[in-house]
Amino acid sequence: MLGLSAVIFVPDDTAKTGFPQPLMLQSVLGAPLLGWLAGTMFEDGVQRFFLVCHDRWVEQARKSLPAQAEVMTTMDSNPADLLHVFLSTADEEEQDITIIAGPAAYVPSSARRSGAPLGACVYRANRELLMDALDDQFIFSRFLKDNCSLMSDYDGFYTIDSPASALEFASVLRRDRMLRLMKQGVEIFDADQCHVDPSVRIERGAKLFPGAILRGSSVIRSEAVIGPWSVIEDSEIGERAAVHASMVFGSRIAADALVGPYAHIRENAEIGRGVRIGNFVEVKNTKIGDRTFAAHLSYLGDAEIGSDCNLGCGTATVNFDRVEKHRTTVADKAFVGCHTALVAPVTVGEGAYIAAGSVITEDVPANALGIARSRQSNKRDWAAKHKK
Repeated sequence: MLGLSAVIFVPDDTAKTGFPQPLMLQSVLGAPLLGWLAGTMFEDGVQRFFLVCHDRWVEQARKSLPAQAEVMTTMDSNPADLLHVFLSTADEEEQDITIIAGPAAYVPSSARRSGAPLGACVYRANRELLMDALDDQFIFSRFLKDNCSLMSDYDGFYTIDSPASALEFASVLRRDRMLRLMKQGVEIFDADQCHVDPSVRIERGAKLFPGAILRGSSVIRSEAVIGPWSVIEDSEIGERAAVHASMVFGSRIAADALVGPYAHIRENAEIGRGVRIGNFVEVKNTKIGDRTFAAHLSYLGDAEIGSDCNLGCGTATVNFDRVEKHRTTVADKAFVGCHTALVAPVTVGEGAYIAAGSVITEDVPANALGIARSRQSNKRDWAAKHKK
């Protein structure tokens, strides 16, 4: 048992490693080593972290910790005084805390159970004893040596003493992440072909197909389906939504929506419930209402599109005039025919129709039919006369 509170040191070991930042902040499979460590500890019950770090790195280190955790840092304050506050505000029943004294990995699924234990730079300390010891003469390394019990690979803790050892642990960390997710009720079809950052949250019942890559602060809701071959980054995927062979960045996709295959959802997109975003559709900085369809080959940028709309193949919002971006508004129940260009700023009213092949440069009133194309002219027998 790790308890509810932990103290984590992020030592400045850049002179030793030659890297521009501490080993704890080096990327392992796309996420900082500190993120893997703290993320696993958080899942095992640690809810509060006290971060000891040089001011130069403290913001980066703070972002590596779980967003839902309570975090106190030492920046611009006396570390001993702040640590006393941190310890004194812990749960009264919390007797022991965990202290991470240097770069380490926490992999419970790989804990050893035989042979001589291999100690890590991780300690268990009595909370009240540590509070009482915090005075002007306090030396942390001496306190750890004299008053704390050393944790080891029997507890799932391993010291990471070099960039090489961090690289060696990469596959172990990824495998442990997959096992933990499966125990939490996430269905993973091929654990060797999926990647999930430690900061990603996935609810029970979600499904990950081969090639699913989930990164950053993404949240995958219950029964959502990701993949095959999809990248989700800093985005929320709603209940029962599916993302197939597509990329989603910095966006929200509501319940029961279907994205892909081969769609690109860029930053600041909001996809409503039951929406269909089909193959080769790109969406950027656009809000799309419930049950709207953009089934294929469209660009929707800087727009607000209502509910129950149909956007035909080849629909494009023309949003950039080389100086500024302009917005397009399509109201509820509008029907936009194939190969239509909506030249922003422009509004298509509720229930309006746009004829296929139109270039719309003026607002279309509600329930109107907008037509903006040249008249067809047929030259009789022209083809026969021009055949070689």
